[in-house]
Amino acid sequence: MKIRNPKYEIRNVMAISALVSNSLVSYFKFLVLLIFPLWTGCGVYSFTGASISPEVKSVSVDFFPSYAALAPANMPQLFTESLRELFVSRTNLDLLTKNGDIRFEGYISDYQTRPVAIQGNETAAKNRLTVTVNVTYNNTKDDTKSFEKGFTRFADFDATQNLADVEQSLIEEINEQLILDIFNEAVVNW
Repeated sequence: MKIRNPKYEIRNVMAISALVSNSLVSYFKFLVLLIFPLWTGCGVYSFTGASISPEVKSVSVDFFPSYAALAPANMPQLFTESLRELFVSRTNLDLLTKNGDIRFEGYISDYQTRPVAIQGNETAAKNRLTVTVNVTYNNTKDDTKSFEKGFTRFADFDATQNLADVEQSLIEEINEQLILDIFNEAVVNW
């Protein structure tokens, strides 16, 4: 029968623990060294999907006026502020009032409602609010990424509802879709 010495058992446990701990640290260091070059290899990457050149430090978003006759008076302000807020919240770019490294300007060109989902008795079951925004994007650091383009989005609402009752929530929904489309076109390079 062997006699166990508790001192040796404790030392063995401590040695095994240190070995495992050192292995985990080494493994973590290996992963960091492997992943870091891939992470920073092509421009600046963020978890929002934005791929913005490190040379780009600022963004400016001019006021987007409305040339659509039926658009509510507050629509230009809501749209402009939403686009600015998106860039402030999802990038590390400084927001400037003018002359950013990347620049957005444009206007709301169309705002209309139309019946959709026509029923058998030739009445509409739903109506559609459609908004079009024309955008000029200028990337002063890489002109090949600049563009001028129209973006259109819509939201449907029940024909039994009055547009005035649902208009504000529809505008918010459409604005969110439009600004994401613009953001993706400008700085998400998938």
